Amino acid sequence: MKYCKLGNTGLEVSKLCFGGLIIGPLQANLPPETGAEIILKSFELGVNFIDTAELYGTYSHIGKALKKTNKNIVVATKSYAYSAEGAKESLEKARKEMDIDVIDIFMLHEQESRLTLKGHREALEYYISMKEKGIIKAVGVSTHNVEVVEACCEMPEVDVIHPIVNKAGIGIGDGTIDDMLKAVEKAYSVGKGIYSMKPLGGGNLIKSYKEAMDFVLNIPYIHSIAVGMQSIEEVVMNVCIFEGKEVPQDVQKSLENKKRHLHIDWWCEGCGKCVERCKQKALKLVDGKAKVEEEKCVLCSYCASVCPVFAIKVS
Repeated sequence: MKYCKLGNTGLEVSKLCFGGLIIGPLQANLPPETGAEIILKSFELGVNFIDTAELYGTYSHIGKALKKTNKNIVVATKSYAYSAEGAKESLEKARKEMDIDVIDIFMLHEQESRLTLKGHREALEYYISMKEKGIIKAVGVSTHNVEVVEACCEMPEVDVIHPIVNKAGIGIGDGTIDDMLKAVEKAYSVGKGIYSMKPLGGGNLIKSYKEAMDFVLNIPYIHSIAVGMQSIEEVVMNVCIFEGKEVPQDVQKSLENKKRHLHIDWWCEGCGKCVERCKQKALKLVDGKAKVEEEKCVLCSYCASVCPVFAIKVS
């Protein structure tokens, strides 16, 4: 496993970051004990960096894993809080539920524009004050938007940026993958820690897994890549890919045989664009939300390409 300094933070992280979303209630909904075992396997194989968020509901999974390892693990989390009071509540919740005194990276979650950055300024100031007290080591921002990455380049108080990067540009809210890469390269050049998300576009690029991973692994200005994993086999496969090794045949066969589903997140706005895009007529609107008819779905993921809020994934 390769390791490097995360920008100017002083934190050393593995190239592969364990993405903590899909083991939790929003997707796989694994019990904390089961999730912890999967996380521990990644630690055993060299991963020392894990990403989560208050929204994900995976603090208990991570806390149990951290208790069972003696390795120095870098933990990043994030919150939608916009006030100092809300930010304090989010920070204390993370510390309590993961049972750790210091949070390595605390971020504003899913910022959409310079305007939302301004609206969350009070929370950001609180995190900065906690960094000064040693309770947070680095402050950051996660985003799906090019504008936010560009704005953070001009904000010396932002240490880490967590942008969406994948070969198809799936999920980027305001531009192309080329636009995002230019912004990310600029952020890297001014010393920001960069760890990207969604290299498989929320599972929508699984059919071209190797090409999708090669794309992000060959970008020199990304320090680490967060990959969602929900099984021991997925951990082993991703570690092998990141280390340039062959994936064991039994692991590859197990994953090839896994039945996958189109997953529509709760924040679907019911705009209907996915329904219009689906040539299989596998999607429909029910009670103002998109719903999939699995017997018709061929997992082509074309629907995800038109979702304006990145609510469609393959799990």
